[in-house]
This record gives sequence, C-alpha cells and structure tokens, in this order.
Amino acid sequence: MRVLLTNDDGIDAPGIATLQKAIAPHAKEVVTVAPQTQMSECGHRFTVYAPIPVEQRTDNAYAVAGTPADCTRLGLTQFAADADWVLSGVNAGGNLGVDIYTSGTVAAVREATILGKRAIAFSHFIQRPLEIDWDLVTHWTGKLLAKLLTQELPEKHFWNVNFPHLTAASDPEIIFCERSTDPMQVRYEARDQQFHYVGSYPDRPRAAGTDVDVCFSGNIAVTQIAI
Repeated sequence: MRVLLTNDDGIDAPGIATLQKAIAPHAKEVVTVAPQTQMSECGHRFTVYAPIPVEQRTDNAYAVAGTPADCTRLGLTQFAADADWVLSGVNAGGNLGVDIYTSGTVAAVREATILGKRAIAFSHFIQRPLEIDWDLVTHWTGKLLAKLLTQELPEKHFWNVNFPHLTAASDPEIIFCERSTDPMQVRYEARDQQFHYVGSYPDRPRAAGTDVDVCFSGNIAVTQIAI
C-alpha cells in the first residue's frame, strides 16, 4: 500500500510525524507533501494563478509553498499518483461539525476524495492550556488505521476522525457518529475600533450523539462525510 501524507500545520509539525509513525506498519511506501508553513483555517483554497514553489526535503518528502489542497493536488499528480490512501493530520486542534468548511486538514482529504482516492483526516481537540501527548496520539492513530483501512468506505466519501483531549493515558472508545451542523459561537468584542473574536470552542453547542458531543465526552469521534 502506498500512502500520501499531508496536513495544514506544516511539514515540520509534530502531528504529521505522529501520522507517519502510525502508518508505517501498514504502508509499503509513504510520501509526504505538506505546506512549508502553518496554513490552518485556509479551507479548500488552492493556487491556480501563480507558480507553486516546492522544496524537496528527502527522497519522499516535499515542502510546498501552498495550501493543503495544493499539496494533495501536487502529491496525486507529481509525487504519488498511485497512492492508495491520502491521510491528513494529525491536526493540533479539533475539526468537528461545521469546522470541516474552514479546515485545511479536512480540505486536503476532501480534495483527495474528489480526485478518486480514499482518504482520512485526523485531528486532536485541544482543551487549553493542556499539551498534546503525541505518543498517546500515535497509539490511538495506529488503532484507528487498523480499523478504517479495512472498513467499507463508499465512493465519494471520506473519514473524519477527532481525538479527545485526555489528561491521562487511556484507550477511549471509538464511536462512529453523525456530524454536528450546529453553529460555532459568533461573538466579538470591540476594542480600539477593531473587532476581536471571543467565541469559545469548548462552549459550542453539542447535540447528543454528534461528533462534537462524542469528542467532548472523551471518546474518539469518527464521521463519514460525503463530498
């Protein structure tokens, strides 16, 4: 199995190194094509009116001066056209519910799905100010991969995975659930003729049984999303 890895936190982010460790036992070859810098919340934007510089880091790793969607497009046309799967993440921050519309992490796998590839997005909810235990996330990701790589996935659908933020090593339950469609908090404060967003991610609506509720309850939320 050949796998293309990408993300929106940048090629040097710990989350993509975590994903590489977790996929290694399952993959014959892994090719990484990821943004040079942080590209969070860029959505499904891609570059068509300007050249896209690419820096080759190793034989199978490329840093792209572009968006996650650019990385998927370049990866599947230039560097890993025969990839069986496209994996994105592990994002430092949740991509739950309506987050999928602004998330670069999710946009990368949505683009892969549009181009006919099977794909999974991985994200980790952060309950600040706690830090992410990346060793624990590697363990969880390995378990998810063992399950999802063999799970039936309809054409034109992808998986979206969100890990909870737990304070101690544990094995949370994997729950397949529906995606929340409730809005994020839309709150601003006016200061010095500027508006500052002050909405609280953890205080968003969490309808019972949706991915937001599952993840915030300390379990792993897995949703299947159609393009």
